This record gives sequence, structure tokens and C-alpha cells, in this order.
Amino acid sequence: MMITYFFGYFFSLIIFLFVRSHFLLCLLGLEYLLLYSFFFIFGFMGYFDFDYYFLVIYLVFGVCDGVLGLSLLVFLIRNSSSDYLDSLTLC
Repeated sequence: MMITYFFGYFFSLIIFLFVRSHFLLCLLGLEYLLLYSFFFIFGFMGYFDFDYYFLVIYLVFGVCDGVLGLSLLVFLIRNSSSDYLDSLTLC
């Protein structure tokens, strides 16, 4: 079971590293990474009989991360009319 979590985690890391053209695809890769790390921590805590309070805090931070990413996506689309990361200028 844990090998599946490791495979999903590294696959999501590869998705995040190689899909760099669209902002939305980068956000989806990050959420996939968050989900598999949640599954891994859940399995780890269940194996060692720890409390699951940390997972609730982890999910709250994950939801905040998703909301912040979507608000940045809306801001980017309203300002530049696209979600391409190549068209951004920081200066």
C-alpha cells in the first residue's frame, strides 16, 4: 500500500516539474502532491496509532493553498487575459 503512495507522490512531483506552461496545470499538480502526501501521512499515523488532529490542520492548510492559488489564477487571467506562465514579466 505504501508503495502506491510513494509512486503517486513522485508521479505528482514529476507532473509539477514538467508541466510549466499553464498556471492551472501547475496548481493541479500541487493539489495532487498535497493529496498523496495526505494519504501517506494518514497511513503512517494509522500504522503507529497516532492521533489524527494533525491531519485536520494539514487539510485546512491545503484548502487555503488551493483558494490562494485559484485567486491568483483569477487575478492573472483578469490582468493578462491568459494563464500562460511564459507571458509573465516580474519587472
